[in-house]
Amino acid sequence: MERPPRLEPPPPPLLHLPPLPKRIPRNPNVNGQFLITIPHSHSKFSQQELPACKPILTPGWVISTFIAVGIVFTPIGLASLFASERVVEIMDRYDEDCIPGNYTTQRVSYIQSNETNKTCIRKLIVPKQMKSPVFIYYQLEDFYQNHRRYVKSRSDKQLSSKASEGDTDSCKPEDSASRSPIVPCGLVAWSLFNDTYRFSVKNKALRVSKKDIAWKSDQEHKFGSDVYPKNFQSGGLIGGANLNASIPLSEQEDLIVWMRTAALPSFRKLYGKIEVDLEADDELTVVIQNNYNTYSFSGKKRLVLSTTSWIGGKNDFLGIAYLAVGGICLFFAISFILLYVVKPRCVDWVAS
Repeated sequence: MERPPRLEPPPPPLLHLPPLPKRIPRNPNVNGQFLITIPHSHSKFSQQELPACKPILTPGWVISTFIAVGIVFTPIGLASLFASERVVEIMDRYDEDCIPGNYTTQRVSYIQSNETNKTCIRKLIVPKQMKSPVFIYYQLEDFYQNHRRYVKSRSDKQLSSKASEGDTDSCKPEDSASRSPIVPCGLVAWSLFNDTYRFSVKNKALRVSKKDIAWKSDQEHKFGSDVYPKNFQSGGLIGGANLNASIPLSEQEDLIVWMRTAALPSFRKLYGKIEVDLEADDELTVVIQNNYNTYSFSGKKRLVLSTTSWIGGKNDFLGIAYLAVGGICLFFAISFILLYVVKPRCVDWVAS
């Protein structure tokens, strides 16, 4: 009997790949295979062929740059230091000395009581002639006006427009009194500084001007001329100074100065100006009403009288910083000159 023929499986169907488009170049490699080159953009940006500056730091350029910076910065630093030295400043810390002897261990009770006498008299000697205007500052230390909850406890809309009088959502807990909104609301306004100062020289009273102590931009744009204080400091706990309800907020410059919160826990704010000259060795009598409570958080209070120069108040840091940078640059310039003389660097490859 014959064996039936063996049936072979049919071959698999051939895959007919479409020919590559002629626009795609095919480059053979070393093994005879083909590599497909994908077309791409030939822009200067994609090929990193944009014009570029490639400075070559030769010794001459480096030394010249250091010398130029040193020559420019050193005179600026000297001028800043001399201007700062010409500023005359008187500083007096009075929070401790203005506490009566029988209240030294009960400072918080003393400052919170309405029955205690808060008047304090200080004698200050003018070290040099102070030409007008003499700026009066109060300085607070360890007072964190930059605390997040404190900074947010205010309503800028309410301050700028009478139509937003009821916008007090961000002012809690000082948002309303007797179901009526407080204007200005919030903890920032509630804690307004309320110490007062009166000055005299040789029994002659000196007038303290509070005009133009606030920023004009704040007066014109942030505090409305139609917004008047309402229910302010009418609660059970008084935070600071009161406000005249007949004067609009745009004219209450003490409040405007205080509402510009400080970034650091130690800060100065402008209280007023003395617009007469103070002569050297004059004895300045200051009558202080010590009302502001810094004792509950161990804060400090200082009275500062200062003149100004073209760089502002007394500030040695700016001049020292300029001198330091200028001196360091000149030092490096001299060092590189000596190094280049002793061991010069060959830069022939640069030309090639």
